[in-house]
Amino acid sequence: MIVLDANYILRFLLKDNEKMYSIAKEVISQNNCIIDNEVLAEVVFVLLKVYKVTKADIREILEKFISFENIVLNDKTTISNALKIFEENNLDFVDAILCAKSKKYMVKTFDKKLNKCIKNKSDF
Repeated sequence: MIVLDANYILRFLLKDNEKMYSIAKEVISQNNCIIDNEVLAEVVFVLLKVYKVTKADIREILEKFISFENIVLNDKTTISNALKIFEENNLDFVDAILCAKSKKYMVKTFDKKLNKCIKNKSDF
């Protein structure tokens, strides 16, 4: 198993550096790769804020990426739900993950937007 960092994933997704993309593509396609939620949150942040990728495009790109059989996440269903929540709501990705986790766990927060999402969890 290989743990991937955000820059590695970004080079793979963006293909903006041919040499790094080729290396990342080879490693990712030939190994089981672990992606921590914190790393995925960094990828989302960079795509949104630095590369100005829309939330809808981020969801599409990452849904495809995490669907690879060799990509290992703590809970793919939760992350998939979080991507949907992120796209459709005025929440950052970490709050979207927490909202998605509220389907399985009790999530406590003082954040009004997050609490609203948690109360409407039947929407995802």
